[in-house]
Amino acid sequence: MTKQEIEFRDPVVQSVVNKFVDRSDVGFAKYGKTMRDDQSDVFVWLNHLQEELMDATLYLQRLKEEITTLSQEKERLKSVKDIDVIDAFEVKVKKKKTRLKERLGPGCNSFYTIEIDD
Repeated sequence: MTKQEIEFRDPVVQSVVNKFVDRSDVGFAKYGKTMRDDQSDVFVWLNHLQEELMDATLYLQRLKEEITTLSQEKERLKSVKDIDVIDAFEVKVKKKKTRLKERLGPGCNSFYTIEIDD
């Protein structure tokens, strides 16, 4: 096994590289050989690729459906007065303010106002 030290400037790239290494470890544990050592016929490789791409298409479709559902829910939530819809994935309950207007004293025409966050 070869060791290599890499400096990453982009954490996204680092995450992907780590996932490749982890995936390679899983494959080696399962099949007992590296991809370099696999002498399968080219059509076996093409079949594996086709199956993986078909799975990827299913994941894409499921995610599209989820995003559509979230977007529809966001539109429904916009009609609720006590909710701020930030985006399709974040909804916050608005803080209500209660205003109390009270006379300064009996028979006095002056008032004070208090705002309370509920």
